[in-house]
Amino acid sequence: MPRAKVELKTTKPAKPKVVAKKASKKELPKQAGLKLSVYSATGRVLESITLPKEIFGLPENKQLLTQAVRVYLANQRAGTAKSKSRGEVNISTRKIYRQKGTGRARHGAASAPIFVGGGVAFGPKPRDYSLKLPQALKRKALFTALSSKLKEGQIKIVAGLEKIEPKTKNMAQTFSKLDGNNKKLLLVTPPYSEKYVNVVKAARNIEGVEIRPSNLINTYEVLKSSQLLFMKEAVSSLKENFIK
Repeated sequence: MPRAKVELKTTKPAKPKVVAKKASKKELPKQAGLKLSVYSATGRVLESITLPKEIFGLPENKQLLTQAVRVYLANQRAGTAKSKSRGEVNISTRKIYRQKGTGRARHGAASAPIFVGGGVAFGPKPRDYSLKLPQALKRKALFTALSSKLKEGQIKIVAGLEKIEPKTKNMAQTFSKLDGNNKKLLLVTPPYSEKYVNVVKAARNIEGVEIRPSNLINTYEVLKSSQLLFMKEAVSSLKENFIK
């Protein structure tokens, strides 16, 4: 009798269950503390204030900063470079020598670019180098620059500068106590008024110190400076001017 076929059932090994991981939220960069000490003109700590996070608490954005600096520097170019063409130079238009018989090239005037005193071929002409950046991006770039300076510990706040005797020597001593190095120091004052005129007059002749009111500071000057010194009133006016 033929043997009955016995079918052996093979059980496939069970596939390990893959547990789908929940998408984790992107970790936001840790923000530097937005609390800063307020110093007196003698370098003594008076109090501490909290800076507005809308201005001093933004994450780093190198691409935006690069674009803002490029636009600023392009807008500083006068674009007045100009050279005279052969039709504009003040030189005789007579034919310099006869047409035939000399064995030389057939020149018509000494104003040709190959002659000394002649015009310039394809020289520079006045042009507009200016670029535009939307106001919202310009403001965001400024806030990003201020935020990066705060994270690097390059921002200090001072109160009472307007009470100092308006002399350059006194102001220089104050800066040395607060900064220790006056090179590339940016002093940010409130918008110009009679109350702060003496501060500007006393500080404007100090080497390495630049003065800007809070409503006129820009990204390039913030990044260029190695230390920012804010007058206490300038912080509140900065918020009033840029945050609506």
